[in-house]
Amino acid sequence: MIVIRCRSLLFFRRLCHSSLQLPVPPRPIDSESCTNCIKNCSTIKSLKCVHTSILKANLHLNLFFCTTLISQSVLLNVMACIHSEKEADDVCRMAMDHELGLNQSVQNAAVGMYARCGRIDTAQEIFNGIHSKDLVSWASMIEAYVQADLPLKAMEIFREMTLKGLLPDSITLLGVIRACLALGSFSQACFVHGFVIRRLFGNQIVVETAIVDLYVKCGSLIYARKVFDNIKERNVISWSTMISGYGLHGHGRKAICLFNEMKNSTKPDHITFVSILAACSHAGLVAEGWDCFNAMSRDFELKPGPEHYACMVDLLGRVGKLKEAFEFISKMPIRPNAGVWGALLGACRIHSNVEMAEVAAMNLLELDPENPGRYVLLYNIYLSSGKRKEADQIRALMKQRGLRKIAGHTIIQIKNKVHTFVAGDRSHPQTEMVYSELDKVIYRIQEEGYTPDLNFVLHDVEEETKERLLYVHSEKLAIVFGLLNSGSGSVVRLQKNLRVCVDCHTFMKFVSKVARREIIVRDARRFHQFKDGTCSCGDYW
Repeated sequence: MIVIRCRSLLFFRRLCHSSLQLPVPPRPIDSESCTNCIKNCSTIKSLKCVHTSILKANLHLNLFFCTTLISQSVLLNVMACIHSEKEADDVCRMAMDHELGLNQSVQNAAVGMYARCGRIDTAQEIFNGIHSKDLVSWASMIEAYVQADLPLKAMEIFREMTLKGLLPDSITLLGVIRACLALGSFSQACFVHGFVIRRLFGNQIVVETAIVDLYVKCGSLIYARKVFDNIKERNVISWSTMISGYGLHGHGRKAICLFNEMKNSTKPDHITFVSILAACSHAGLVAEGWDCFNAMSRDFELKPGPEHYACMVDLLGRVGKLKEAFEFISKMPIRPNAGVWGALLGACRIHSNVEMAEVAAMNLLELDPENPGRYVLLYNIYLSSGKRKEADQIRALMKQRGLRKIAGHTIIQIKNKVHTFVAGDRSHPQTEMVYSELDKVIYRIQEEGYTPDLNFVLHDVEEETKERLLYVHSEKLAIVFGLLNSGSGSVVRLQKNLRVCVDCHTFMKFVSKVARREIIVRDARRFHQFKDGTCSCGDYW
């Protein structure tokens, strides 16, 4: 249907063009033809295109056509902007009253509109009611599930669409790739990539770059680099994506090598420099980071933005150069934003610098007062430094402002099913088996030298209780579940919504050694690849 629709619009434009070139058009174009063509438009861009062709052809059209044009244009514009449930219902009621609700373009737009309003059930109901679903219909429903944070449902819709013989275009595939990114599933990434290869979507740089990013975010730099190397005409986005991927995985020197290679063919932009500076920060490459930062204005006439300054503060702070980082902030030619002060506060947490943390926090709570992560970080700094009174004051301030700490959770996907664990979780059907195996795993790694790091249990409880609290972190539960439910020798892949704690990081190193399994963890900041008792980050993250 989408191919027919596109061809009809193209044919219509050619007819309009012929009316300008020939004394007598090959076929008269009347209001009915134009009205039908207008109804085939599902976006404002295509609507404007047809309208422009009509005006250029100097066609005389009746009132019914003009009404259809205005109604379709206004309705598509309005539906693209609505995020309120009540407004969505009002617009759909108006469309039905004017018989526009039966227009498939409007129905497709309504699916997206209700998805933005959080009414995924209504979006699904409208989608089910479309009799002859075209590619736009399927793409709208896929995007609706992505927006509703239901990536598995989006993948199900994609599979159903392909089974009906419909071939996706690049826009639909980008929606599917976003669903895969949300899942972080390597197997799903391979499925989508295989589909792209089979359906000959080669030489579409947007799709190819998205596949590179997908493999990076699913924990496979090897596959990402293979796709990147096969891109025939790389642009600044594809280069930046691969450089960022190396940085996320802690391969700073590889990122620098690729950056130097890029400069021979493509001029880096602001985003490229964010990627390379972040890569230097993740790897602790201070000299290289300074060189890249200075090269922005010196070699490429690019003015550093707040995000570049934040990367430099993060780089200096991580290696313990807090005084240098603070001086760098004080000399910034632009006002430091929340990202800059947040980088300094994070470094103060690593190096237990309470005094500088208070300065950073004072600025942060002014710039970003609604972000609970800032309060939690300062609370932890106070508590780990023995300043219980100050920590309690921060907690009271959070309560006063109605802020709550973001709950940590870990996700693992086994056989296309997503399992989520939280600390101390006992809701999973395999709870008893997981906890029993966890005890065995802890005993084995303790024999290898593992000792729990109690500095990261900040409750006023006995030492034995602190150990128990550490042992039931969501990462540990998910790893044991993965060991129990995946094949021998297979990779265990996890996603953590927060930064992985130091004790869990140590736990994973020992488990990778005694279980002889590779463990790949994506946390809020980067990737960790555990193998044979070591991590790709080199214990620097």
